[in-house]
Amino acid sequence: MAEYQNIFTQVQVEAAPEAGVPLPRGHSARVGTPQMVHLLGRIGNAQIGPIYLGTLGVASLAAGVIAFLIIGFNFWAQVNWSPIEFVRQLFWLGLEPPAPEYGLSIPPLAEGGWWLMAGFFLTTSILLWWVRMYRRARALGMGTHVAWAFAAAIWLYLVLGFIRPLLMGSWGEAVPFGIFPHLDWTAAFSIKYGNLFYNPFHMLSIAFLYGSTLLFAMHGATILAVGRYGGEREIEQITDRGTASERAALFWRWTMGFNATMESIHRWAWWFAVLTPLTGGIGILLTGTVVDNWYLWGIQHGLVPEYPDLGGTDPTLNQGAGQ
Repeated sequence: MAEYQNIFTQVQVEAAPEAGVPLPRGHSARVGTPQMVHLLGRIGNAQIGPIYLGTLGVASLAAGVIAFLIIGFNFWAQVNWSPIEFVRQLFWLGLEPPAPEYGLSIPPLAEGGWWLMAGFFLTTSILLWWVRMYRRARALGMGTHVAWAFAAAIWLYLVLGFIRPLLMGSWGEAVPFGIFPHLDWTAAFSIKYGNLFYNPFHMLSIAFLYGSTLLFAMHGATILAVGRYGGEREIEQITDRGTASERAALFWRWTMGFNATMESIHRWAWWFAVLTPLTGGIGILLTGTVVDNWYLWGIQHGLVPEYPDLGGTDPTLNQGAGQ
């Protein structure tokens, strides 16, 4: 077994396709013939299908496709319907929200109406998928932890594109669709409101982000490290104790000073990951509605460091002051 124990190789055991537990009465059947794909087996289970969509799944996918097409065709129109330019400029293309003068009204399609329409269908798709995820978990007798983790991300999405613009009285406060336009909006947003780094909820969000990546990496590394002893078979390790769990627990006690169990490490990682968008959304929601300038707020609350006297001027306005 030693030759298989590195981070690049994985032993794939292929058996008859697994159809899963029976569905409750009244639910649509799963569709598709199961297939095994070796390449997928290198990153997870090799089996694809059968798939369950149901009414909510079909409706969610339909709304998502409509949003995708609205955004995509607007991008394509911006390059005069040139496929080559579409591919070349894809990262720079964007679908902008309505201008501030429109407030919360519905503007013409070419002046933000397409953005509103795409946002409506995309939000509908996401919310329908959440309901589907919640109901699938209940139908299988599972807890709804995955659905509520997804809800944390939806919270940040709604704050950025709906709740905060609604409170600010303008759709123009929302985020554009597009890769670089989205990043440009983030930079401009921070500058406009006095440096988001002084927002305490932004600080918490980054702390939970770094913490969750560390926890997930440590947990993954620990299970891989005891994979030669069956450490990935967590249920068997709980009911039929072997050497993997004991070695992993001893390693954590030796290196971290405490013992993370197979349950507690997932609970820690779940909370750290969920609190990343939750606290981030709170920070965004307070920006412009409660606090207009986080730099000045930081000065009032002792967060901003004391800069050297540069002749009575604001040090942040001097060239090279941030270097």
